[in-house]
Amino acid sequence: MAVRDIPEVEAIERQSFSSPWTRRAYEYDLVENPLAHYIVVRCRSDGGTESGEPASQSSSPLPRTWRERLASMVTALAHALGVGASVEGVAAVPNEGPRPPVLGFAGLWMAVQEAHLVTLAVDPAWRRRGLGELLLVSAIDLASALHATSVYLEVRVSNLAAKRLYEKYGFVVSRIRKGYYSDNGEDALEMVADAIDGAQFQARLQRLKKMLVEKLEERAEE
Repeated sequence: MAVRDIPEVEAIERQSFSSPWTRRAYEYDLVENPLAHYIVVRCRSDGGTESGEPASQSSSPLPRTWRERLASMVTALAHALGVGASVEGVAAVPNEGPRPPVLGFAGLWMAVQEAHLVTLAVDPAWRRRGLGELLLVSAIDLASALHATSVYLEVRVSNLAAKRLYEKYGFVVSRIRKGYYSDNGEDALEMVADAIDGAQFQARLQRLKKMLVEKLEERAEE
């Protein structure tokens, strides 16, 4: 995530959370807080090259259908996750100039070897298509790259779908935080994944990564 992404992130935030963060909170974390790390997922444009050269101003517009858009993303996702994929035709995202829209984002705060997953959201129009899972996987990989040995997060007790996703990736409930959410006083489940640098966790993660890419490939072919 870059500072220029904040308006798009804010729009998704307002549609996702009853108490959205402020622009200043994101600006502070991106510019001034060395312990904060944020990522975004976006569509890939049709221009540019796989070698990372910027797309030209005459590049093709974003694919219009879900099938076309997803097909153009899968190979890039596979490379990012470190697994193979068969879908071709992925373009590089340029560092400057127009960029495809942000579809979702996630953020971590680091504390020594512990990563706190503080936010994760997907544009409502792109939900139930694997992007939340992609962001979770990418956040875990980011935590590993930052030498974390554990990741923890909070989730509303009523958010059963999110809880199931986190459990799928090895998170377990460590405690209940009473009245954690200020909007309605709802309790939060604090969940943690320990030993993310261990062989058992990493083997499970790699298996789930491959399943995720396969799922995205199947949807690209629908």
